[in-house]
Amino acid sequence: MYLHEDETMRIERALGQAVKSAERIQGRGYTNNRRWLVRLAHDRTAFVKHADDAITAEWLRREYEVYDALRLDVVPRVLGWYDDGELPVLVLEDLSDGDWSPPWSREKIDAVLATLRAVAGHAPPPGLPTARSTHMGEDNWPEVAADPKPFLSLGLCSADWLDRALPVLLEAARPEQLDGDSLLHLDVRSDNLCFRAGRAFLFDWNHAAIGNAQFDVAFWLPSLRLEGGPEPEEVADVTPELAALVAGFFAARAGLPVIPQAPMVRDIQRRQLEVALPWAARALGLPTPS
Repeated sequence: MYLHEDETMRIERALGQAVKSAERIQGRGYTNNRRWLVRLAHDRTAFVKHADDAITAEWLRREYEVYDALRLDVVPRVLGWYDDGELPVLVLEDLSDGDWSPPWSREKIDAVLATLRAVAGHAPPPGLPTARSTHMGEDNWPEVAADPKPFLSLGLCSADWLDRALPVLLEAARPEQLDGDSLLHLDVRSDNLCFRAGRAFLFDWNHAAIGNAQFDVAFWLPSLRLEGGPEPEEVADVTPELAALVAGFFAARAGLPVIPQAPMVRDIQRRQLEVALPWAARALGLPTPS
């Protein structure tokens, strides 16, 4: 695919070498970043993420800072970086020859759990926010209680069920459940995972934070089930409070207007809520949402 002159310039400055050809990658990721698989000299390839606007530029800068600090063998290697102050470019190791899920297997699930243990055991890079201070600590069940209409418009439960369940959900999903001192990815899902040689590689690190080591596991479980994997309870022993937090995250967002910079997000949030809400209800001993 044709690269514009300014795109070629940024990518080549990030790499320090010429680009022979580029193939645009479509349908991966929920943001408006431009993504390419580029071919270099000696038939080597690399994955390129190019910011598309001011918001994605800031996200990409955060992601690069985390990559630059990580010393883990379950993240792609950084091959280049260029920032002209407007639209930065990040170049990573090409993992396109790896295995991508779904479908899921027990071996892949175990590989993800092993990766998340390695992440939680890695010293957090300096300057990361606490998970409680990020979007994960905001807009949860209190927002649903204040204005239940967007949530109820999804049709996943009745107003009567919500009235009965809200006191329990509000008590369980307290933001301090996010607290801890472990490195967190905060966006674990199949789009951000690739499998190679029995290991699960984790990428897209712009939301990294410090908090409860179990939260990354808890947040991943609804999407795993949505893609044909086991029920959350069959994968990991997650506290009811974290199940409530995960459900509240999706409940407070899925019914809101589409995000222009990430137009697919609301739909996937609704689908994950279809798993997370009954999971939280089971974990807390609440009636099945109806």
